[in-house]
Amino acid sequence: MVENLEFTHFDASGNARMVDVSAKAETTRQAVAAGSITMSRQAYDMVRQGTIKKGDVLGVARIAGIMAAKKVDQLIPLCHPLAITAADIAFSFNDEQCAVHMEATVAMTGRTGVEMEALTAVSVAALTIYDMCKAVDKSMVVSDIRLLRKSGGKSGEFVRPVSP
Repeated sequence: MVENLEFTHFDASGNARMVDVSAKAETTRQAVAAGSITMSRQAYDMVRQGTIKKGDVLGVARIAGIMAAKKVDQLIPLCHPLAITAADIAFSFNDEQCAVHMEATVAMTGRTGVEMEALTAVSVAALTIYDMCKAVDKSMVVSDIRLLRKSGGKSGEFVRPVSP
């Protein structure tokens, strides 16, 4: 059953607006997002072995994702500028699928959540991997970008159900 929810980014006349969060309580908030990039066996092996000519693919992707998390308000309209206090990205490999999986964790204490920051961090990390590997494989696919969990705020805890 779908609840009757209001879209908070529109005023009574239907105009876009930034949500006023000044009356909300400050709480500790954390969000974790994940995504993947699938590539050719050649590109995958080069990333794993550290032989991509542009350098340390995952190191650069990690920095790019963290930088992106800090700039979400400049990229996505109506997002609040946030003073995030922690951001990290972890990578793992799936040899069978020739995929690099990434998971971003972002945290802060504030009046609004950090879901967009975690999702953006994963997105930019994946795009950075694409950029650094495109000379070897232009057919890479970025996929499955999703929120895994979040905590804090009025809506409390969210944990994505595990897919079968």
